[in-house]
Amino acid sequence: MFVATSIEGDDEQPKGLGARLSAAMPPKSELQKMIPLTMMFFSILFSYTILRDTKDVLVVTAPGSSAEAIPFLKTWVNLPGAIAFTILYSSMSNVLGREALFYSVLGPFVGFFASFAWIIYPLRDVLHPTAFAAKLALLLPISFAAPIAVFRNWTYSLFYLLANMWGSVVVSLLFWGFANEVTTVDEAKKYYPLFGMGANVALIFSGQFVRYVSGLHTSLPAGADPWGVALKYLMSAVVASGAVIAACFRYINVAVLKPLEEASGKLEKKAKKKKPKMGLGESFTYLAKSPYIRNLATLVIAYGMSINLVEVTWKSKLKLAYPDPNAYSAFMGQFSSTTGVVTLLMMFFGRFVFRKYGWGTAATITPAVLLATGAAFFSLILFGDFFSPAVALLGTTPLMLAVLVGAAQNIMSKAAKYSLFDPCKEMAYIPLDQEQKTKGKAAIDVIGGPLGKSGGSLIQQILIVTCGSLATATPYLALILAAIIGAWLLAARNLSTQFEDKMAQEESQ
Repeated sequence: MFVATSIEGDDEQPKGLGARLSAAMPPKSELQKMIPLTMMFFSILFSYTILRDTKDVLVVTAPGSSAEAIPFLKTWVNLPGAIAFTILYSSMSNVLGREALFYSVLGPFVGFFASFAWIIYPLRDVLHPTAFAAKLALLLPISFAAPIAVFRNWTYSLFYLLANMWGSVVVSLLFWGFANEVTTVDEAKKYYPLFGMGANVALIFSGQFVRYVSGLHTSLPAGADPWGVALKYLMSAVVASGAVIAACFRYINVAVLKPLEEASGKLEKKAKKKKPKMGLGESFTYLAKSPYIRNLATLVIAYGMSINLVEVTWKSKLKLAYPDPNAYSAFMGQFSSTTGVVTLLMMFFGRFVFRKYGWGTAATITPAVLLATGAAFFSLILFGDFFSPAVALLGTTPLMLAVLVGAAQNIMSKAAKYSLFDPCKEMAYIPLDQEQKTKGKAAIDVIGGPLGKSGGSLIQQILIVTCGSLATATPYLALILAAIIGAWLLAARNLSTQFEDKMAQEESQ
């Protein structure tokens, strides 16, 4: 009996190489969703890298501005903007269907970035209240220079807001919300890591594209505005990516989802099962009464605060080293490409960590990396005189070494985030029931991300105003960073226990 069964099973197995490869391929029903989803994610991250690098160039190198404007932007522009968008999105989602809502959110973003390069930036001298800002600078203390710069260069501030919101709205809300809606848990386990791989390939390509465009100024005729020309190329790429995103979304809805819904007769049922819409107050209430979601939100908030505390200090040094917008942009392009390469390598390490040591260990690596690299960066800033002999032996300047060490810190931090922190965060939603998944994610998207960034910025603003400058506030920033990472590690440990308990409950059912 056993022998006969074994022989019969062997006969059923494909013999040829082509048959084996065909059997190993994912089913067509999965590929129809996953290939366009991968293209969507690649295009979204390609644009996000361009926008992220460009917004920093605009703000940091703007007339009368510096990296010290970034904390004020994140608190007084980004946070109100996120709240206003949440209110508007909640209203739109009550009256618009899935497709109409997606296009109604994506369209204005792409339209603004196109108009910025071709209309707004060429008219910046007319639109910016330069004379009035100069009068304010004479009347107010020097510590108000950063908020005055935010007001003076208001079109750049608006670009900064929408470029920053691209990450939270288009990446997190539109893409991941849609992907989680159309993807099963088994499919997510197989394909979500591939999304991460595609995202980092996008980082490499977009970084090199930014670097290439930033170097075109050498071939421009005399009298041309190099940065204006670069902006047109960069924003044209964003518009083209937006068209790819919309086309892939349309394909999935028309060619994949609609036939399935019609065949199963669940159109009415699915229409009634809309995601719970949460306002700001409801999100705070939900966070307060759920320890699991609260610990998860702490991870998101702590990351936003920690990376912000280091990043702004680094960008202040970066402007001193690269005051020209094209040079600054070229450096950021190379920075993004390097981040993509390092993250790809870290992803292989991350898979090993998840498989060998589990979720808890993986969740603590990102804060540990931030603590170690942040300590190295701040030590170089605070004890520059001590390291001067070593700097001289390396044949560089203290400023350039600070820029390079800060870049390495940011690259390692972002690589750890993309390869470990983000998978840990998304994985933490898996053992939750449907209501907790949707409400918890909504609460964290509404509050966690913006609160982390604006919280770190508010700390910097207070220190800038009280200490006079970011440079003099650096020792306090280092201490605050250590405290935040300590809270982050504690929350990760608590969440690890809760996660393992929920996973055990799910497996026992």
